[in-house]
Order: sequence, then C-alpha cells, then structure tokens
Amino acid sequence: MCRIAVLVDSSSSLLLSLLLAQLPLFTSAVPAPYRRPNVVHELNRLANQTKNLRQITADLLKEHAFETDPEQHRFKSLPLMNNRASDINSLEMRPTLSQLHADLKSFEHHFAWLSRASRKHHHPALPKLGQMMSLIKSLTSMLEHQMMRVDAQRLSPPSPSMPPAPPSQFDVLQSSQELLLQFRLFCDWAQRVFSVLSTKSKMSGVQ
Repeated sequence: MCRIAVLVDSSSSLLLSLLLAQLPLFTSAVPAPYRRPNVVHELNRLANQTKNLRQITADLLKEHAFETDPEQHRFKSLPLMNNRASDINSLEMRPTLSQLHADLKSFEHHFAWLSRASRKHHHPALPKLGQMMSLIKSLTSMLEHQMMRVDAQRLSPPSPSMPPAPPSQFDVLQSSQELLLQFRLFCDWAQRVFSVLSTKSKMSGVQ
C-alpha cells in the first residue's frame, strides 16, 4: 500500500509539474485586452497631422509664389480666419472640435474645386495638391473619430459657393495662392488649438 501511495503521489507531482510548465503558454495565448488610445494621444495625432498639412501648404506656396500678392476675395465662402491668440486658452473641447470640423470640410470642398480646375489646365502642382487632399481627408476622419469620443456635434453649414471656372492657368495659380494662404492660416490655428486642448485634457486627467 505504501508503494502504491508513493506511486500515486509521484504521478500527481509529475502531472502538476507538467501543468505548471505549460502555464506560460496558456497565459501567453490569451490576448491582451484592447486599450483605446486616450484623448491626449488622439489630440496630439491631430496636431501632428495638421503640422504636416501646414508644411505641404508652405511648400506649394513657395514653389508657385507671386512677386506681388495675388488678387484676393475670389472665394466668398472660405472660413473666416479671424481668431485671436488671446482666445485660445478659453476654448472648450466640444464646440471647438465642431467648428474646426466644419471649417475643414469647407476647405475640402474648395480644394476639390481647385483640383478639377488644375486638371483642366494641367497645373504643375497637381501631384502635391493630390497628396494634400489625401491628408485633409485623413485629418477629417481622425477629427470625426475624436468628435464621436467626446460627443461633439457635427455642424451643418450651407454648401460653399464656388467662383466661376478659371479661364487660364494663370487664374488657376492665383486662385490656388488665395486658397493656400487661407488654409495655412487655418493649419496654424488648428495645430495650436489641438496642442492646447491636449495639454488641458492631460492636466484634467481626461481619458
């Protein structure tokens, strides 16, 4: 009986040792829980994407610069960039994201108009303009995702009113200059806003 008990104990110990040896395999097979990126991380991504867009805009302006300022006010429905630096620290998350989204969608419509005009007149900046429009769409998608997370409302502004089709490549270039100058102002403002909102969220512990 003692010998049988010893054998049983040995078998039990061996089985336990085998199970313990396999335990790391079992635990590693269990997928780690998904952790959603926090608000601060997402706002920083928005700021970086806006910074990239601003750089492309600056490059386009540099490549096709006029010796004098281009004729302004071709676009009557561009967002008004009359923000003041003193206002930035008092901005609230939801209405600010909603307004940035509405402005970005307006610029998206205007650049689509410019892209069509550029194709018609074989504008040399067309490849980089296409890259910029792709980044604008990506930024819009990221911003919409962030708006859903914080329950920010989507505004419904009227469709922008576009000018007549430009008759020549020179007119396309002047239109692009005006649009790019305004969009650079938007990117300057939006990048600062995203950075400030990120800092405020981090200080308040928002996840």
